[in-house]
Amino acid sequence: MLLWINGPFGGGKTQTAHEIQRRLPGSVICDPEHAGFGLRRMMPPGLRGDFRDLASWRKGVVEVLDLALAEHDGVVVVPMTVTDPDCFSETVGRLRELGHDVRHFALLAERETVLRRLRERGLGHVLRPIAGKGTPAPGDSWAVQQLDDCLERLREPEFAEHLWTDRTTVPKTADRIAVLAGLTLRPNTEGALRTRLRQTRVGLRHIRFD
Repeated sequence: MLLWINGPFGGGKTQTAHEIQRRLPGSVICDPEHAGFGLRRMMPPGLRGDFRDLASWRKGVVEVLDLALAEHDGVVVVPMTVTDPDCFSETVGRLRELGHDVRHFALLAERETVLRRLRERGLGHVLRPIAGKGTPAPGDSWAVQQLDDCLERLREPEFAEHLWTDRTTVPKTADRIAVLAGLTLRPNTEGALRTRLRQTRVGLRHIRFD
């Protein structure tokens, strides 16, 4: 089974994926952003755009995930924002055509909720006293620019299952995905402080500067 966790940038995809991987034995995270940023860095700076527009990225993601699903004995978790219907068809849709059990979930939240999360994730809470309260974390300006379009597109029926996350926590979102996918996660026994520290580490590892 593949769990594709979609949502706006800063919407909680990566944190939810890591929460599931932490509590689901045998599961692995396969992040298509790694391939995307690798392809982007191959381009001259003036030609670097959205790697999701590259046919090589779409085909490569399908090839790698097809192999992972065929050879790995466990659930594959994919945190990746895809809002273009054609891109969605060529990735999620293509994997389903190949016979894989792909469960898709779009994490949604109100605009102000996502903006707050962008400010707080990774180094954002450290930099705010220096750069100003409303300053996003490094690399998040692009995410803010894309936010309205992401939220509008992901509300469309083709991007269901929709999960609203404004008033819930990452562990509870992971629990909800597991229930909908028919999976059983280990109980969440972490305290609030340990959860916060772990999520901060995850956020720091995923800050993008280019």
